[in-house]
Amino acid sequence: MGDRSRPAHRDVSLVFPPDPAWVRTAREAVRTLVDAAGRDELTDAAVLLTSEAVTNAIAACTVSETTGPVTLFAGWSDPGKLLRVLVHDEAPGRPVCQTPADDSEHGRGMQLISCGADAWGVCTHGPGTGKATWFELGRGWGIGTGRFERGYRFEGWWP
Repeated sequence: MGDRSRPAHRDVSLVFPPDPAWVRTAREAVRTLVDAAGRDELTDAAVLLTSEAVTNAIAACTVSETTGPVTLFAGWSDPGKLLRVLVHDEAPGRPVCQTPADDSEHGRGMQLISCGADAWGVCTHGPGTGKATWFELGRGWGIGTGRFERGYRFEGWWP
């Protein structure tokens, strides 16, 4: 566990162009947030799922030739307890869980998010086009329960 005597940072946000070079920056921002809270047991899942959500957003923008920004917001609902990560892009459509061929190098991002998060979803409401993919970690159900999969309604948490 990290040093709990340090004050936990409550949130982080980034706005960046839909360029794959930004995936690492997004991962490291979330890693730093989790480390600051002393929640080392969430680090691997938070970094992996952030990477997948950001990569999916950038890929959707690339395919649709959308140049609007990608936005990452990550924060704690209560300092150090429940981590929520949201990735918004301006590309049309919604991501879907796929079942790629065993030798495929693509198509597993949403599967990883659905299996690795305590709760997750995709929101398409709000101003403008696009959507936001979000996930939560730290509910205490254990990483990978995928407990709410697609049925969890998520309201009132957009900064």
